[in-house]
Amino acid sequence: MAIDMTDARVLVTGAGHGIGRGIALGLAAAGADVVVHYGSSADAAAQTVADIEALGRKAVAVRADVTVTEDVDRLVAESVAFLGGLDVVVCNAGHLIGRVPVAEMSDEHFASVVDVNLGATFRTCRAAIPHLLESDRPRIVAMSSLAAHNGGGPGSVVYAASKAGVRGFVKGLAKELGPQGVTVNAVAPGYIADTAFHGTFSTAEAQQKMVAGTPVGRPGTVDDVAAAVLYLASREASYITGTTLDVDGGTWPR
Repeated sequence: MAIDMTDARVLVTGAGHGIGRGIALGLAAAGADVVVHYGSSADAAAQTVADIEALGRKAVAVRADVTVTEDVDRLVAESVAFLGGLDVVVCNAGHLIGRVPVAEMSDEHFASVVDVNLGATFRTCRAAIPHLLESDRPRIVAMSSLAAHNGGGPGSVVYAASKAGVRGFVKGLAKELGPQGVTVNAVAPGYIADTAFHGTFSTAEAQQKMVAGTPVGRPGTVDDVAAAVLYLASREASYITGTTLDVDGGTWPR
């Protein structure tokens, strides 16, 4: 059964490139109109918008700093104004910055990673909840990571901790919003090869080991993650909340 998102009003943060772009395109292909949030790559966001419009759906790019409350509030307000409401929020914006051992890590590095990966999820949800409560199909999907299970690679302790925080945030918010009909879930990607993330932060040897540790015998793709988000954002997932869906090919150990 094909998932139908016709006329769903969606905000995807960090949607200019990589996994966020794939999610935005996947939702649009299923019939959604999408606000494409970006932080710095305006050209990439514009391309995502053009590709969504080529699918026959409405889209607009909105820049915002997800670490700044006023920017996030404006992002949500502009999304609601453009879409005429809000049905689905996908909190995808995140970063690692670089691999730094804890003994060498500055307070600024720690705070920056946590503020984008966890803090931005909180700010986006806080601003969006009043609008989601007016929807008849309200969904929140956040982005965790395999690192939340296995601690990540060397030098990525704070990244792993922030993504584990997303998992806990989703669990708690699901309990808070469940009585009001809003589902809240997360997706935890494993090794997704067709993004710049692992090319930037992982060696070729490390990438080979990741594939070797994946029972399905291949790296994941952006489309694999987008499909999981699409399901959790759909009406079909109305009885699923507070969970984290691992999209990692069965990678072990977690």
